[in-house]
Amino acid sequence: MIEEILSPEFVMISLPPMLVGLLACLACALPGNFLLLRRQALIGDAISHVALPGIVLAFLLTGTVAAWPMLLGAGAAALVAVALIEAVRRLGRIESGAAMGVVFTALFAAGVLLLERSDASSVHLDVQHALYGNLESLIWFDAMGWGSLLDPAALATLPEAAPRLAVVLVAIALLTRLFWKELALTTFDPAHASAIGLPTGLIGAGLAAATAVAAVAAFDAVGSIIVIAMFVCPPAAARLMTDRLGRQVAWSLVFAAISAIGGYVLAGYGPGWFGRPDAVSAAGMIAVVAGAILAAACLAGPRRRRAGATAA
Repeated sequence: MIEEILSPEFVMISLPPMLVGLLACLACALPGNFLLLRRQALIGDAISHVALPGIVLAFLLTGTVAAWPMLLGAGAAALVAVALIEAVRRLGRIESGAAMGVVFTALFAAGVLLLERSDASSVHLDVQHALYGNLESLIWFDAMGWGSLLDPAALATLPEAAPRLAVVLVAIALLTRLFWKELALTTFDPAHASAIGLPTGLIGAGLAAATAVAAVAAFDAVGSIIVIAMFVCPPAAARLMTDRLGRQVAWSLVFAAISAIGGYVLAGYGPGWFGRPDAVSAAGMIAVVAGAILAAACLAGPRRRRAGATAA
């Protein structure tokens, strides 16, 4: 295994998808902490469903799978979804949760139908790509070994998803640090935050926007499975490790990193350890590792043990 890691082939074939998976997991886990505490963890799931028809329509209109048309298409789909949710809620006189469920399910089904019935299936944009992403196809062709990480010319040829997700992760991290107090106060005591004049609605909208950016940026490379899993599993596991927000965020990032790296290694090399010739889906295995970490935290996390001791 050590020899494989040190080889130029590892840097060319395995490092790019591992890096992209890591960046995507971290970018989704960071805002996921606040969504979880606000009981809005499924917003990430909703956004990933809404993004699909927008991405497909963007491809059909432009004929390209470049990042900016995809981002604009997903953003437009999100705006349409908001309008449809409000219309269904008012016309049907039902609660917002039910309206969201109807709209998100319908839009995702429309996206799948468009994929199956359009020319989008002739490229790498298809149902399987939407669910599992495109990690395995990310190859750094100009990499000649680990020294390429210090070569600006070689770094410029990294798969496009890597720098895009790096920019998104840095932006989300900076905004989280800048508005940390406001996010914490509006999350734990929104009534007090509103009473002292904080724009709770605007802060909530900003969090939703950050979530949407992270989900859309990660969607093309890693698919909806990882996006959904990373918004929920690492923050939920971290919540079972501590009661302090700062430590929870740190734990969630550690769990996201373990899920990304461990999941890719198990997907690519794990079957060979058991004599199986074929690899398995990297996105699926990353989600499995994230779920296993959550299960372990549920069974043996410090907060779980304290709750059990109190009950006894």
